[in-house]
Amino acid sequence: MKKTLKSIPIIQGLFDSLCRIITRISPKLNTKFHFLVSFGRIPDLKNPQTLNEKISVLKLNNYNKNKLVQQCADKYEVRQYIKNKGCEDILVPLIAVYDSVDEIEWDKLPNAFAMKWNFGCGFNIICDNKSQLDIEETKQKMRKWGNDKSYLNYAELQYEHIKKRIIVEQYLKPRQGLLPEDYKIYCLNGIPSYIMVCVGRENSGQTKFYYLNSNWELEREMSFDGCKAPAEFSIEKPKCLDELLKKAKILSEDFPFVRTDFYIVDEKIYFGELTFTPSGGVDSGRKKEADIIMGNILNIE
Repeated sequence: MKKTLKSIPIIQGLFDSLCRIITRISPKLNTKFHFLVSFGRIPDLKNPQTLNEKISVLKLNNYNKNKLVQQCADKYEVRQYIKNKGCEDILVPLIAVYDSVDEIEWDKLPNAFAMKWNFGCGFNIICDNKSQLDIEETKQKMRKWGNDKSYLNYAELQYEHIKKRIIVEQYLKPRQGLLPEDYKIYCLNGIPSYIMVCVGRENSGQTKFYYLNSNWELEREMSFDGCKAPAEFSIEKPKCLDELLKKAKILSEDFPFVRTDFYIVDEKIYFGELTFTPSGGVDSGRKKEADIIMGNILNIE
């Protein structure tokens, strides 16, 4: 995998620190800075056209102060939203909730579980065998994450006032590997429009991303990996696709844009999270064509 300056930890750390300072000065300035770094241009926030631009406008003018968005960005409080929507059946069973690392009752946790902070992205511990878990190391990692203010990196202020909690959920055992199959559905104007499937998530640096439409047809031109895929390439269609899209529609109807993330284990759907600003609204992993196509569909007026 090609390395960039930002892939060097010390450079990434300095870059993040700069971004956090800029957010404190002006969230809009942060967004313009990220666009310039990622795409070599300043975003048009007055007349947005692409999906990234429109998500950025929502992030700066709506989602930063929208109480429902703030509730649903909280990985614990969103559970009540799911219940209110009549979708409690897709919630991953909750084992425990803690306010701090020191409260965790390790001896009472099952042999396998998923532990995560309720804010931000990537603060997860997936344990399939507690006897092999280094608890002290895990405590240190969770404490470090608990002090994180990564919402400042991309001015994702919907996370700013979340009461921090640690959630422990049932471990979803996949057919193979450690992580279950992951389906991220881009919902535009309350309509599930495109499904992003991540392949090879367990191999760091080797994850591939593919976009499919709601008819489960591969949209090759929308991702770099899709363009490279051989003619015979296909992704197995879930038997519960219709139900998956139905759940996505129900959970997205209150928002102009949200990505509804789900897992499927043994043909059963489980809720993952609601993502309002994928990649902070500066997703350079999508092709320009995809950004334009989805931007044309999304109406934020």
